[in-house]
Amino acid sequence: MKESSKLLRHAQDIMSAVNDTKFNSAVFLLTGTPGQEDIHLWISIPFCFLYVISIVGNSVILFIIKTDPSLHEPMYIFLSMLAVTDLGLSISTMPTTLRILLFNSREISHDACFAQLFFIHSLSYTESSILLLMAFDRFVAISNPLRYASILTPPRIARMGLFFVLRSVGLIFPLPFLLKWFQYCRANVLSHSYCLHQEVMKMACSDITVNSIYGLSIKLLMVGLDSLLIFLSYVMILKTVLSVASHAERLKALNTCISHLCAVLLFYIPEIGLSVIHRFGNSSSHFLQILLGYVYLLVPPLMNPIVYSVKSKHLRARIIRLFIK
Repeated sequence: MKESSKLLRHAQDIMSAVNDTKFNSAVFLLTGTPGQEDIHLWISIPFCFLYVISIVGNSVILFIIKTDPSLHEPMYIFLSMLAVTDLGLSISTMPTTLRILLFNSREISHDACFAQLFFIHSLSYTESSILLLMAFDRFVAISNPLRYASILTPPRIARMGLFFVLRSVGLIFPLPFLLKWFQYCRANVLSHSYCLHQEVMKMACSDITVNSIYGLSIKLLMVGLDSLLIFLSYVMILKTVLSVASHAERLKALNTCISHLCAVLLFYIPEIGLSVIHRFGNSSSHFLQILLGYVYLLVPPLMNPIVYSVKSKHLRARIIRLFIK
């Protein structure tokens, strides 16, 4: 009897170990467009088109800025940083999104998911920082145009860019390792076609208090602080512009900010909206989550090259000359 009970316990231990092994090798299931699985192939066509335009548009911006010495000015250097970040965001989300739409392959391993969310969040926060630097660039150009070139020198721009990149990477770096410690015992179905930290952590059956507080702190420290400083920059810009006597000069000064304002709105509105929905909007529409998720990572890389090409006379002329050749 004792031997049979020992054998039973041993069998239970083996089954537990097997379950743990299966459990640890579990995958997350990504979501494309629920209820539209039959037409995923057709939906993939506009998505492929959007990704191609994003990658080609940002690559053209980078090529023109690099090859034209007349565009080696602070504003265009910041624009090239923005283009690199947008390229990274497109490349980070494209594989899983198109894999779902083209092949209905929804599974993603934990490690691949953690790696993807690391790149998405670090690049998103880097873009937020670059938008802040571009706001500072516009402030210096309008409020102190005579010292513009001496204040924003290439070495200083490089140091500022490196600092913000290291800030983003350094603050996001612990997140994948914190998530890796968790056990995931719930229905691991994510709401998007890519991984986000605020959603993946909710799949854990462990205490996620540390992750939740740390994630919110990063969001406030980076997106919250950056957006506040951008707002203050534009308050100072507006104050400077209103002190200009000529109406034509006011319009000319404000016109140089329109491209940047469009980029800021395209980035921050879906970013803040998606964060609020994931943290506080449990009763919100699932379709709204999916829509904001696509807008958040697809629209800025797509629209930024278009907006800046339309508004920048020098850049537009170089693009036209490039394609005419």
